[in-house]
Amino acid sequence: MSKYILPMPASNRRWFIIAVIFLAIVFNYYDRQIVSILKPMLKDEFDLGDDGYALVINVFTVFYALMYPVSGWLVDKFGEKKVMLVGILGWSVACLGGGFSRTFGSFLFFRGMLGAAEPTNFPAQLKVITVWFSGKLRATANSLCVAGSSIGAIIAPPIVAWLAIRYNFHTVFIVAGIVGLIIALLWFLIYTEPPAEIRNEAVGEVDESSSNQGFSWGQLWKTKTLWGILLIRFVSDPVWYFCLFWLPGYLQEESGLTLAQIGMFGWIPFLVADIGAIGTSAWSDKMVRNGKEPLIARKIMLSSIAVLAPLCCLTAYVSNPYLTILIFSLVAVACLSWLFTISVVIAEAFPVKNVASVLGIAGGFGALGAVLFNYFVGQMMGSLGAGTIFIAMAFMHPIAVLILWTMVKKEKPKQALIESN
Repeated sequence: MSKYILPMPASNRRWFIIAVIFLAIVFNYYDRQIVSILKPMLKDEFDLGDDGYALVINVFTVFYALMYPVSGWLVDKFGEKKVMLVGILGWSVACLGGGFSRTFGSFLFFRGMLGAAEPTNFPAQLKVITVWFSGKLRATANSLCVAGSSIGAIIAPPIVAWLAIRYNFHTVFIVAGIVGLIIALLWFLIYTEPPAEIRNEAVGEVDESSSNQGFSWGQLWKTKTLWGILLIRFVSDPVWYFCLFWLPGYLQEESGLTLAQIGMFGWIPFLVADIGAIGTSAWSDKMVRNGKEPLIARKIMLSSIAVLAPLCCLTAYVSNPYLTILIFSLVAVACLSWLFTISVVIAEAFPVKNVASVLGIAGGFGALGAVLFNYFVGQMMGSLGAGTIFIAMAFMHPIAVLILWTMVKKEKPKQALIESN
């Protein structure tokens, strides 16, 4: 063990690792939320319309989509510790750059840099969960990590609003960059590879016959399950991206809330989503502990919670902003449950050597779906109205359920199948 790694028992270390990943994802999502909360302010600063704001989102999201598959490959190739450290440093510098930007062009550059750096977190996080936790705790541990996404969205409205009102929008980005550098140091000091007994227990439950084997990059693309996962992320991720990037601005521009009121109430859907998604993850782990096959347990949970997603179409008929917040709180539970647990589905459907790559590819497709949907929202919000967009969103998770049951199964490399027979 390196002299720079803080000494502690492995049983304790894995929970400290979860805590650092949680912090990283909290501020990862805090960074994403900044532009949505400051949408009116940024539109005034850079003289933007909705199409210009959509460009800001899509510059981030295009680079995010392109780098997500690359990040997954890098994690499987060079290890989760190195890749995540470089990623955290990268998005910290991008936040600092955004804070010091004075022109729209430089601001776009640093949003693109942020999009290129942030995808490293999730393939690395999934690899950590896969090698440190067995199937009986994997979904719960994963949800505690990824809960940082909604916690970041919870703390962002009040902190961003306070910093912007008290100082200016540049300060918001600079604070995020400084915090990111602190998290990078924590990751460097805490993370190490799991000891053999913990890794063997965890990897053995993922796939006993192929724990030391995996698909090549080309072979992955020939598996039906990979295409199923890609389609699921492509059709379901845009709903969550809407909650992140458009809901705060929608509540201000269409429902009449002020920036200060967004600071007071805009975090509510994300807190409800976080609690709900951790609960649904724990429920699926409980089914596994009671003897249910892990992949089936995840499918049952995801199918059950998907019924909440179509509630978003009711928003078009609601004028009260607080009722809108309530509806999107329930929708966000479905969105976050899917985002949390589809990663666990990947860990249980593919060999451990491929999980980061698969998540990277899937995350890229999810971001691509979000790019297309963001473009649609930016072009059509004013002309077609939000109601049409909400109706389109209502169908996305039900479609994902069909794909989950018809295309996703446990995949084994051919050599492992021969040996198991």
